[in-house]
Formats: sequence, structure tokens, C-alpha cells
Amino acid sequence: MAAKKRKKKAAGKRHGHRFWKVTAWVVGGFFLFTILLTLAYRWINPPITPLMVGRSLSGEPRVKTWVPITEISPSLVQAAVASEDNRFCGHRGFDFSAIQRAIDHNRTHSRKWGASTISQQTAKNVFLWSGRSWIRKGFEVYFTFLIEHLWGKERIMEVYLNVIEMGHGIYGAEAASQHYFHCSAKKLNARQSALLTACYPNPRRWNPAHPTPYIRSSAARIQNMMPKMGRIRFDKESLQKARERYLEAEGRRIAKNDGKRLKFK
Repeated sequence: MAAKKRKKKAAGKRHGHRFWKVTAWVVGGFFLFTILLTLAYRWINPPITPLMVGRSLSGEPRVKTWVPITEISPSLVQAAVASEDNRFCGHRGFDFSAIQRAIDHNRTHSRKWGASTISQQTAKNVFLWSGRSWIRKGFEVYFTFLIEHLWGKERIMEVYLNVIEMGHGIYGAEAASQHYFHCSAKKLNARQSALLTACYPNPRRWNPAHPTPYIRSSAARIQNMMPKMGRIRFDKESLQKARERYLEAEGRRIAKNDGKRLKFK
């Protein structure tokens, strides 16, 4: 009887060791694959995204023309920052002030605010599926960390403006510019850029070429903010200055919140 129990215990240990070994290989393989894929996308343009795959499976055509950021109007870059992520050049993927504002707002309002940065949106668009869940959000944080450290701001913006959905089967700045305004992304003016950006929250519902009163109002607000952003530059000196401004503002916020980085209650 004792021998049988020892054999059973030994077998249980072997199964346990095998389980943890397989788990370690799976986890290690995941990290290795995702890091190498993200690093490759620093130079290789992502050919397709999970959202594009899902849309294609439903029979929707896909129009996408990749252009380097030098072939995209500075006005569109400026509009994206003005509308989506005012402090894009200064943060490291997460804007904690925006997160705090969203927490404060959502505590007392039924219509919720988001606080996703352009970096987070890019990570989600390139690597992840649509939907809302804590699991997906966790992966989003992970991939945001990777692209911030492996790509840099200019590459993040370039990928963002080339993969974002801008209509039914329309992806990226070039395809959207040609479809809605019959010009290249490089030729977009400030008003056209603001209209395109105003439609980002729901590009399958709104048309920048035929804007609703709501979109016209949003575009006007974005266009008014654009000069305050200044021309978005990605050279080392400009990014360093943006980082310093961000850290200074964060320091003031933390001091105001009694030293707490985020105030949830």
C-alpha cells in the first residue's frame, strides 16, 4: 500500500513538472514571438491587422495604401494629436492626467470617457482584436510598452495613420484622402484633416466629405486647437522638450493629489 502511494505521488510530481515546463515554454514563446514581431514592425509595414481580417471575412473589400509619414500632411498629424492625444510626444504610452480625468468624469456621468493614447490605439489596431475586456486591455498595455520602446514616436504615428479604419473597407490616411477628398494624404489641408480626425470615433457612421452638424462642430474645435499644438516634430530635441513639459505637468498634478499618482476614490 505504501509503495503504491509513493508511486502515485511520484507520478503526480512528474505531471506537475511537465505542466510547469509546458507553461514556461508557452509563456516564453509568447514573449519571444511578440517581441520579435514588434521589432520587425519597426521596419516592416504591418500587412494586415486583426480588424482587417475580421472585416474581410464578412465579405468587405479592403482599400489600403501605405505611405511614409513624410508623404502625410503635417496638418493631419497635428489634427490627430489635437483630437486624440494632446501630449503624445511627451508621455511614454500612457497619459496619467487623462486617465485621472476619465476616472473623475466616469464616477459621476453615465456617458463614459476613454483615456487611450495614440500609442495605445496603435497597439490595439495592429496586434489585438476589437471589444472591451480586461484581458484585451492587459495585452494592450503590454504591446503599448513594446512599441514605445522599440519603435519610437515617429514610427508609432506613421503606423497609426496607415492602419486606422476610416470608413467601410477604408484604412489609412492615403486611402481616406483619395476616397473622400480626391487628393493624396500629403495634400490635405487643415480643414480636411480636422474633418477626417473628427470621424475617428465612428468612421463607419460618419463621412468627412458630407459631415453632419456634429462632425462640423467637432472639426471646428479640432481645427481651433491645431495651432496650439504647433507643428509636431519628432527630432530628439523636440521630443526631449515635450517629455520635460509632460513630467513638469505630471509633477504638478501629483502634488495637487497629495502625492498620489492616480486618485481612484
